[in-house]
Amino acid sequence: MEQHKLNFESKELALEDREMDYSRWRDDSVSRQMFSTNLIATHYDSTKKMLAKYNLGPGVVTNTGVIFMAQSFTGQMSISAFNYHDSGTGSTAAAVGDIGLSTTAGIPGRGTGVQTCPTTGQYKTVGTQTYTGAVGVQEWGLFNQAATGAGSVMWDRKTFAVINVANGDSIQFSYVLTITPGG
Repeated sequence: MEQHKLNFESKELALEDREMDYSRWRDDSVSRQMFSTNLIATHYDSTKKMLAKYNLGPGVVTNTGVIFMAQSFTGQMSISAFNYHDSGTGSTAAAVGDIGLSTTAGIPGRGTGVQTCPTTGQYKTVGTQTYTGAVGVQEWGLFNQAATGAGSVMWDRKTFAVINVANGDSIQFSYVLTITPGG
């Protein structure tokens, strides 16, 4: 083991003059808990009888969604625009780099959600998609506009086990974003 001699008479210490990086001491498990999401899907048949309810868990907030949120602080965008639900049949796992669904379910338009703040620090949007044919739904996304294409930004995406729907069936998607103070 190498020993270092210190000269206390000259009061000089051999310490490096450097800036401390305190970010390395951050507890990532706590940081992840500051911002959480959850998606629930309720499947109805064409007569509006509930067939099943699925707690699908958290999705993946996208890079473009985060950029949109940051721009909302400067007034360039409006974060409240994320209220349009879409679903698809793609099975590719959700990733932060996603900009849209893998394969849309082919239904006309995105479902416009009803927005609420059920408790302090929560945002909730509930939107319903009605299907015009039999498909296996296994992905969902939350967007900033009803139209696809130019200007469409996806906030969150979730893939899940197939929910088989028949012509006239609907799925009500309930999305909750919880932001916990701290960190």
